[in-house]
Amino acid sequence: MPQKILLVDDREDNLFSMETILEPGGYQFVKARSGRQALKILLNEFDFALILMDVKMPNLDGFETASLIYEREKLRHIPIIFITANTYGEDNIFKGYRTGAVDYISKPINPDLLRAKVSVFIDLYKKNHQLLLQEQKLKAINKNLENEITERKNSEEKVLELNKQLLANIEQLETVNKELDSFAFMASHDMQEPLRKILTFSNLLVVKHNEQLDGAAREKIIIIQKAAERMQKLIKDILDFSKLTVEREPFVKTDLTQIAREAVEELSDNAKDRRAQIQIGQLPSLPINANMIRSLFFNLVGNALKYSKKDTDPSIKIYADKAAKKDADKTMPDSKKYHRIYVEDNGIGFDQQYAERIFEMFKRLHPNTEYEGTGIGLALCKQIMEKHKGFISALGKQDEGATFIISLPVAMQHA
Repeated sequence: MPQKILLVDDREDNLFSMETILEPGGYQFVKARSGRQALKILLNEFDFALILMDVKMPNLDGFETASLIYEREKLRHIPIIFITANTYGEDNIFKGYRTGAVDYISKPINPDLLRAKVSVFIDLYKKNHQLLLQEQKLKAINKNLENEITERKNSEEKVLELNKQLLANIEQLETVNKELDSFAFMASHDMQEPLRKILTFSNLLVVKHNEQLDGAAREKIIIIQKAAERMQKLIKDILDFSKLTVEREPFVKTDLTQIAREAVEELSDNAKDRRAQIQIGQLPSLPINANMIRSLFFNLVGNALKYSKKDTDPSIKIYADKAAKKDADKTMPDSKKYHRIYVEDNGIGFDQQYAERIFEMFKRLHPNTEYEGTGIGLALCKQIMEKHKGFISALGKQDEGATFIISLPVAMQHA
């Protein structure tokens, strides 16, 4: 497929000139007549190999547009070349580079120079794309290795060799995952400061300039504030999710009844507002990370409150499976035994066909306008159970409530 290039200039003749010069390269062009139009295009399209952008444009100049582009994680890989008719001093040139630009081209444009520079960045884009394909191929190979291990388990030598290859691949993938989680943690943390400024200055607008604002302006400020608050919640959930990867707190035998009570106490104001009845039965004492399991109960009970019926007071029950306490098979080691704990509610429930989907990252069954949330809470619960070598599943029926089943090992399991 032809590589896509975004051309940004407020003059149609300049756009036509760049397109004419580069047309022999067989590229696909998308044109924008302003910085705002470019940002609008980039809301839906991320697969540009390069952006050629004029510096001097009305409203948003090239520097400001580049800064806004690079605030989005999905767009930071796209190189930007500034097109300028001015001779900038070193300070302004450095300003362009600080926004993330990779190069400058002066007007009038030298066709050969433009084609040469664009060709270099297109080649770089193609090589990066090839690396991504190789990564996908590696993941496919790993999956094939797992299948081969299952199919050839009768051949001990081949199984051992495949296990060695698989372990090496897993170790490599774990390293990459840790780096990605660390990156997500740092990126999310750095995003909080500009959000705080958005909320602070929008509040100042309302407080200090209220009389100068008409009704429509106030409504827009409220929309900005709500969006910023939702983004803050999303960042907090992403940080919580990322922290699990580096969590190194020891597992200590702990009374789960007390942990559940502490989680419910954190939600007491919300529960009172909704007139919820929350019952906590006698839960076992198990080797756990208390902070993680407290977060697990907090998310599950919070979910039950959020998805309660509008015309029915929420009723939430947390209890253990009595049958799980009996050691029916005395020969089975504790590492193979599990305690099952249930969190049951009488809320809106869900269709059972979505029982696995609800634990996926950012997956939601309802729109934000109907029920607030980020789609991370249940993914966090699943991650916590994986850290404990346990399991979590869900049973639900539309308009008849949901039950989440937590299976925790009786004894600590070492990786």
